Amino acid sequence: MKIAQRLVTAAFTAVVAITAVGCSSNPTSKTAGEYVDDAMITTKVKAAFAADPTVKATEVNVETYKGDVQLSGFVAEPRDAQRAVEIARGVNGVTSVKNDIRVK
Repeated sequence: MKIAQRLVTAAFTAVVAITAVGCSSNPTSKTAGEYVDDAMITTKVKAAFAADPTVKATEVNVETYKGDVQLSGFVAEPRDAQRAVEIARGVNGVTSVKNDIRVK
């Protein structure tokens, strides 16, 4: 009986350890929670672009990785690119903004 109980305890401990390691983050991958957080940040940035009359949301692409937002695409004026950066920085959860927007 004690052997069976030890085997069950060992199996349970192994499952918990594997789950904890499998859900941990490293520099090249994201956890499920980070993926959801990044998707929410991307959605908030795009919504803020859509609400702003100067930034054309369809012309600016937004990608988020662990809170770092990368903007790319094309705009008509340099001030439109700067405005997009300002809007993105103002979104809750954004840790940094990389501006790869080009002026047509």
